[in-house]
Amino acid sequence: MTTKELMRRAIVLSKQSVQNGGGPFGAVIARNGEIIAEGSNCVTIDCDPTAHAEVSTIRKACKALGTFDLSGCEIYTSCEPCPMCFGAIYWAHLDKIYMGNDRKDAAKIGFDDDFIYQEISLPADQRKKPSEILLRDEALEAFKMWDEKEDKTEY
Repeated sequence: MTTKELMRRAIVLSKQSVQNGGGPFGAVIARNGEIIAEGSNCVTIDCDPTAHAEVSTIRKACKALGTFDLSGCEIYTSCEPCPMCFGAIYWAHLDKIYMGNDRKDAAKIGFDDDFIYQEISLPADQRKKPSEILLRDEALEAFKMWDEKEDKTEY
C-alpha cells in the first residue's frame, strides 16, 4: 500500500470510531507498505483514558510482531498524536509519523492535546496540576537495582 492509502485507512478508522461511539481518531502501523496493526480511539467505549488509537495500535503491533521495538515500522494517524501517544511512539521506536491533521485542529473540537503540550514545557511548579517529589530515597532503590542488574533487557 502507498503512504496515501495507509493514511486513508487511518482516516476511515477515525470515522468508523465516531460512528461506533468512540473519539474521532484512527491509526495504522505498517512496515514496507503492509499493515501490521490498526486501531481507533476507544476511550469512552472502554472507560480507559489511555485507549487512544495510537497506543492501542502500538500494543497490537507489538503483540503481532512479538517485540516491544517497532523499528522499521511507520505509524499513520488521523491526527497529530497527543503527548501520551507521542511518547509511546518514541518508546516503540517507530521510524516515522504521518498525520492527517494537527493538535490545533483537535483543540478546535475540544481535545486537550495542545493544552497538555503547553503544560509539559512549563517547570513543574508552574503547571496547573500540582506535583511533588515524595520518598525519593526509597524510590531510588529500584533505580539502583536496575542500574546494577547485569542481565537486564534494555529498552
